[in-house]
Amino acid sequence: MNMSPNAMRGATRLTGAGRLMEATAAIQRMLGGNATASASTSREVGMTIEGTAEHVDEPNAPASRPGFLGKVSLKDLVRPKARTASPSGNVSAPEGSRSEWVTYAGPTGSRRYMLYVPSGHSADLPASLVIMLHGCTQSPGDFAAGTRMNEAAEAGNFLVAYPEQTDAHNMQKCWNWFVDGDQLRDAGEPSIIAGITREILAGHAVDPSRVYVAGLSAGGAMAAIMGEAYPDLYAAIGVHSGLAGGAAHDMPSAFAAMRQGAPGRSGNGRRATVPAIVFHGDKDTTVNVRNADCVVAQAIGGAVLTASSENGAVSGGHGYTRLVHEDAAGRAVVEQWTIHGAPHAWAGGSATGSYTDPRGPDATAEMMRFFLEHPKVPPTH
Repeated sequence: MNMSPNAMRGATRLTGAGRLMEATAAIQRMLGGNATASASTSREVGMTIEGTAEHVDEPNAPASRPGFLGKVSLKDLVRPKARTASPSGNVSAPEGSRSEWVTYAGPTGSRRYMLYVPSGHSADLPASLVIMLHGCTQSPGDFAAGTRMNEAAEAGNFLVAYPEQTDAHNMQKCWNWFVDGDQLRDAGEPSIIAGITREILAGHAVDPSRVYVAGLSAGGAMAAIMGEAYPDLYAAIGVHSGLAGGAAHDMPSAFAAMRQGAPGRSGNGRRATVPAIVFHGDKDTTVNVRNADCVVAQAIGGAVLTASSENGAVSGGHGYTRLVHEDAAGRAVVEQWTIHGAPHAWAGGSATGSYTDPRGPDATAEMMRFFLEHPKVPPTH
């Protein structure tokens, strides 16, 4: 991302002068994006985070770490047989599974979401639920295909929902993580996402102690906000190539945070969010890898934890460093994966979706392993 101080000041001056289309075009040029500026509808300015989609050739072998699927081989998840993704993000969806579109309407707005229900789901056995927040320019189907989360849901028998951000609410379909009104509990987009979550809880057999939220880039930044704003609703969060909650409050501060990293809200000396697993490539030129440290710092807050690290590598793919922060009971509270040489893309994803890097490690499998290790702990009094 090429963003000189003079260019940034110029874009800021255009925004302040109300010349929003010109400011948007200038920012897109700085990011190297190829979208054409157009008038925003309900947001003051659109925001491009991803720039140009990247696909990376798959390696010869999957990640060597064990996955969360038990008897199901991680290899089946990382390197499935050649199949074609449907517009809904399903890949040769098994008989009995279903993917349905639902429209949620709440006090702060409405959004559609795509809900995947695996073939093995039963009303007699409440399942886990994962809310997946896509990145800029993406769609729920694209995100489902790229992350292979529906395939993981089928193997692990959990539900997945993909809220949809549209260009009516952000020109580039970004979640508005950098807008003050979209960063707080019961306000703006967090209220909508929480409303979608509660609607699924009310209408399906879901274990309320096993509800999780994850996202990529702008979706990852919004996942961090959701964990901070709704620790009573989500048991853990997954942030891939994102930013800490409250890292920015407008467009200039958002691009500054993306360029150089920015801390989120401090949480007033307490652990500010629920347990978190964080992924970030150290060659990400769109969202600086220092933002992963800020997400981790926000998740730890004032907790006293012990850190340990390990290094590993995907055969034929990327090396990585995995840093785990544990509490006094030996429970992993925060897990951070730094992927060496990786760009701004979902690690271990499929090239059938955008912003994926199949050279691993497998973020989908590792997120689900972490999530299922972290049911919500009842509060103590």
